[in-house]
Amino acid sequence: MLAEAISRVTHALDELVAVSPTSLSDEDVVRLVDIATTLVDRASGVVAAALGEADHRRLGDAIGARHTAQWWARRSRLTRPEAHRLTRLARRLTDSLHAPVQAALAGGEVHLDQAGVIVAAVDSIPTNPADLPANAEPPAVLKARAIEHLLIAAKDHDAVALKILGRRILDIVAPAVGEAAEAKALADEEAAAARKVTLTLRDNHDGTTTGRFTIPTAAAEAMRKQLLAITNPRHQAVTDPDSAPVATPAPEDPRPLYARLGWALVEWIEGYPCDLLPAAGGTTATVVVTMGLDTLLGGLAAASLDTGTRISPGHARRLACEAGIIPAVLGGPCEVLDLGRTRRFHTKAQRLAMALRDNGCTAEGCDLPPAACHAHHDHPWSEGGPTNTTTGRLLCHRHHRLIHDPHYDTTHLPGGKVAFHRRT
Repeated sequence: MLAEAISRVTHALDELVAVSPTSLSDEDVVRLVDIATTLVDRASGVVAAALGEADHRRLGDAIGARHTAQWWARRSRLTRPEAHRLTRLARRLTDSLHAPVQAALAGGEVHLDQAGVIVAAVDSIPTNPADLPANAEPPAVLKARAIEHLLIAAKDHDAVALKILGRRILDIVAPAVGEAAEAKALADEEAAAARKVTLTLRDNHDGTTTGRFTIPTAAAEAMRKQLLAITNPRHQAVTDPDSAPVATPAPEDPRPLYARLGWALVEWIEGYPCDLLPAAGGTTATVVVTMGLDTLLGGLAAASLDTGTRISPGHARRLACEAGIIPAVLGGPCEVLDLGRTRRFHTKAQRLAMALRDNGCTAEGCDLPPAACHAHHDHPWSEGGPTNTTTGRLLCHRHHRLIHDPHYDTTHLPGGKVAFHRRT
């Protein structure tokens, strides 16, 4: 029976393939597109049914495959991700609960991606009655009703729109249940999102840094709105101080949106008020630019950030125009750096001076930046030592602990570094 069916289908497809689309009228080309799309969907239903049975029988064991997807990928030359995705769907469609979805797929009533969306939406409905409100119908009833509704919706919605409907399917088939389920689902989703929050920055060593981040969607929406507000041409409008309501529109920015958003992020970072930032290593997160007076006045010498990064004189002067300047000038009228015995803890000005001098932890071989360091008294304050930059140094948390640990000897090295050796 199978051989005869395969023969008839193959013969019919050969006849259909032999029809040249170029010889058809517009109406017939539309008919051909429609029937070919339906045939693809129905064939997908056949594949899903056969693949589900192959998985049930563990046919991949014959060649030592780890799972059905690996076995099928080798036979079909599909990529492994695609084989995995289709095998997972086929496995779910063998469940009696999803028999209507399997039938709709085999009948050409839904596309393969629509079937996957319906299965995922229904499977997201809690199976354990204890996870539903006390007055809720049994999970099996809710799931069956959800499948029925989504199959009807699939006639008018593509997979993307169907997925949006699927996320709130309980609001439709059981409104009383939907509110509680959505609240729990959102709370679970937000908790999972919080565990995924990351930010990585990689210096490309060509004047740019590439970053990648994952943040909660709500925070991302807020960031997008803030950056779009900065990119808005009205943000650049020039207003006449004598007639505040009248503004001169700025010319349209020809750059693509992604470039404007990137520069909006730069503007947001550079313009954020430093006094609103928390302290890091005893000072607010201030980037200190070190440059000679000649550079500030228009010279060509490069400048340095306190992180060690070199920047062009033009960039340094732009930063100087847009922010307050923290002077680091030898012999100039700077803030008092030597407080003697008037206070125990180093001031912000002293820490900035040590950051510029030490460039981070002064332990040999340690590369932690100034923001991750403590200010240490080489001559302990408890023993009469002064609080100044001459006898002060930056040490990270670990090395600050070691320098006070009696089990370690400390050696002061030329150049201002210190080395540690465990006592025997």
